[in-house]
Amino acid sequence: LIFIMHLQEFVTVLVRDPRIQKEDSWHSYIDYEIFIHTNSICFTRKTSCVRRRYREFVWLRQRLQSNAVLIQLPELPSKTPFFNMNNPNHVDHRRQGLQEFLEKILQDALLLSDSRLHLFLQTQLSPEDMEACVSGQTKYSVADAILSFASLNRRFPIEDEEEKKGKNDADSDSESSSSGLGPSDDSISCGCKASPASEES
Repeated sequence: LIFIMHLQEFVTVLVRDPRIQKEDSWHSYIDYEIFIHTNSICFTRKTSCVRRRYREFVWLRQRLQSNAVLIQLPELPSKTPFFNMNNPNHVDHRRQGLQEFLEKILQDALLLSDSRLHLFLQTQLSPEDMEACVSGQTKYSVADAILSFASLNRRFPIEDEEEKKGKNDADSDSESSSSGLGPSDDSISCGCKASPASEES
């Protein structure tokens, strides 16, 4: 027991699996999976994964900066007009920059206390819904939002597939809307693997 008490807290964050998503017939964007594995008491869930796009990282950085005026936040990878989502080097350079950004932020205790950061990392709520939740305009709390997302997105995809076979498509829609956490979104099923241990290779 004494040994366990002395274990160091850690937060592992991985930004990976960039995917092109079609917004409409003219516009596409890339989103990235954010995988968290931690034993930190700051986190509601010890493992989670969500998908986020670049503009949501920009929103997060602005909000964190406005709440922690005295802290110089790390920069995001720059938004270049020459960025080509079909160029693997461009995409991977941005992915690495986003991961470094999160790694630095997660080392700062003051930033870790910001509820927006936790909603960003552990739910699929939109920026507007995150703001509403943090300012108390929703029926659900920050912890509720994170736990509800986790129950919709369990880490055992095989189990999810079994359930889907026995359900109608209409059912899955009503499930996500009845949670009060906004419309259902394809990106919710981000395919987390069951075993975090194998993730780091």
